[in-house]
Amino acid sequence: MAKEKKLVEEITSMDVDFAQWYTDVVKKAELTDYTSVKGCMVIKPAGYAIWENIQHELDRRFKETGVENVYLPMFIPEGLLQKEKDHVEGFAPEVAWVTHGGMEQLQERLCVRPTSETLFCDFYAKEIQSYRDLPKVYNQWCSVVRWEKTTRPFLRSREFLWQEGHTAHATAEEAEARTQQMLNVYADFCEEVLAIPVIRGRKTDKEKFAGAEATYTIESLMHDGKALQSGTSHNFGDGFARAFGIQYTAKDNTLQYVHQTSWGMTTRMIGAIIMVHGDNSGLVLPPRIAPVQVMVIPIAQHKEGVLDKAYAIKSDLLKAGFKVKVDDSDKSPGWKFSEQEMKGIPVRIEIGPKDIEANQAVIVRRDTREKIVVSLDNLSEKLTEVLDTMQHDMLERARAHRDAHTYDALNYEEFVKTINEKPGFVRAMWCGDQACEDKVKEDTTATARCMPFKQEKLSDVCVCCGKPAKAMVYWGKAY
Repeated sequence: MAKEKKLVEEITSMDVDFAQWYTDVVKKAELTDYTSVKGCMVIKPAGYAIWENIQHELDRRFKETGVENVYLPMFIPEGLLQKEKDHVEGFAPEVAWVTHGGMEQLQERLCVRPTSETLFCDFYAKEIQSYRDLPKVYNQWCSVVRWEKTTRPFLRSREFLWQEGHTAHATAEEAEARTQQMLNVYADFCEEVLAIPVIRGRKTDKEKFAGAEATYTIESLMHDGKALQSGTSHNFGDGFARAFGIQYTAKDNTLQYVHQTSWGMTTRMIGAIIMVHGDNSGLVLPPRIAPVQVMVIPIAQHKEGVLDKAYAIKSDLLKAGFKVKVDDSDKSPGWKFSEQEMKGIPVRIEIGPKDIEANQAVIVRRDTREKIVVSLDNLSEKLTEVLDTMQHDMLERARAHRDAHTYDALNYEEFVKTINEKPGFVRAMWCGDQACEDKVKEDTTATARCMPFKQEKLSDVCVCCGKPAKAMVYWGKAY
């Protein structure tokens, strides 16, 4: 019993030290491990399986909108990177450089891709000649390198996995439509699959992607009240096209520049799942993203027929489309329960001699620990109902938490006090001047998370300077 208790005691309470709790969960749920490469992580099978599910579901949604997958090199010549001034300045502090090939110094340094806009532009300049070649709607799944000073598993590492979409269009209207379409793909995915509610909106010019005309974002709120940028979609206009000479012959035989977009989502979403849904017993995975949805745990498995029944349940549920495992290890049931909870498996099914005799099993929800006794004759139907209810409840619970930690501020004193004393989002009006953004960050460390598409007029004046307001903004401290 002491060992069973210890498994949970090794997790720091999230109310005591949220950062340490997060690290404990990542380690104890066996999602990642540290490596000899500072700032980089090993994504272990349990963590990578979540990423595979994210990748599979996003890829399906992308392709429904006409996206095709490609792959471009991981190295970018320095001269190519320098072609778009704002872009290179935005990434310069985080770029890793290759200076030697074997023992020989390279004639031109190669950047290890922090993002692939310049490579796609170089490719499109050769690929696109006529209006018949448009649109190009490409995506690649890859890793990128950004030399971060402070790292944390999934949330910020020097190498991370992601997808990056890069599209080229004949008109500004088509590019804008694609930019917003992909943001909505991300938002729907987060809410429908990850059970994470998001705020959809536009970044301020200060916070937008380097080289973009407009950046749209989905922002989510973690359990500790900090914001997490969960996906972005950028409209580049024709700025990159002009820098790289990406032109096409239009139907009227004139030469035109293309309009481009870019959009991405990363492994940091695994961190979001942990921080939105986890508890002091470990990870809690929404059923639709969980690599294992059901853990069958035999009770008194040494007794005749118990393991056979557990395997039979697994077989039936696999045929019904569930992701199921049996824990047939020689650990005690209490230890198995703790381990299942630590790993966030949505439900467990307990089956023992008395259950077999009564032709029943016990379903236990990971999120609420509710126990449901169900007949083996309709186990599959009940399990579907339980998992659907759990998915819905997790989204609504996260939404209620976000809404309860979203505040309005009408003057600067109230704004600063709320930001510093009440973790969460603060909604306040803004004049559009970057000087006010800078002052907010200097006084509170908070940033403008987004200008939501659904605007509300909280007052007529900027919360910071008192000048006429132009937009309502969600502000917050962020990861």
